[in-house]
Amino acid sequence: MLPITVYGHPTLKKVGEEISPDYPELDKLIEDMFESMHEANGVGLAAQQVNKSIKLFIIDASPYADEHPELTDVKKVLINAQIHKEEGDEWDFEEGCLSVPGINEFVRRKPVIHISYHDENFTFHKNVRFDGLIARIIQHEYDHNQGIVFIERLPHFKRLLLKGKLKDISTGKAEAQYPMIYPKRKTKR
Repeated sequence: MLPITVYGHPTLKKVGEEISPDYPELDKLIEDMFESMHEANGVGLAAQQVNKSIKLFIIDASPYADEHPELTDVKKVLINAQIHKEEGDEWDFEEGCLSVPGINEFVRRKPVIHISYHDENFTFHKNVRFDGLIARIIQHEYDHNQGIVFIERLPHFKRLLLKGKLKDISTGKAEAQYPMIYPKRKTKR
């Protein structure tokens, strides 16, 4: 399993660089990311979360399929993704993040997105519409590719209330059931 970069790690703040089909060991990276995401019980994982500053993220929404049947078999690789439009009335939904273990908060996002991306075979998908929970998962991971962690989408007052917990996470005082890379200690756990 690939270790997950933890809140405060500088890679999480980097905007990803576009990659080409000859990116070194891309197939292995994607396979390792899916394995790591599943082991950590996540539904999405961005390259920044495995310490790579590139425009790549994966999603597998099947854990929500029992409650939301439309998410059955929604497993995707999105490379060099670009959201063109978000629409609809914003709605709250509780989000968590493997890079911010132990914190779940309600985040407001628009329910519909239009996005272009390359898949794992570098087939181009132009201006594809996603809505509901799948759109939310994509937005969350897309944010990572833009150097944004979901905590930054919270109101300022809420972030102030979480300041102590976030410091604990970044200094290794928070626990997770998967290996992590901490920003302060510069070591893998």
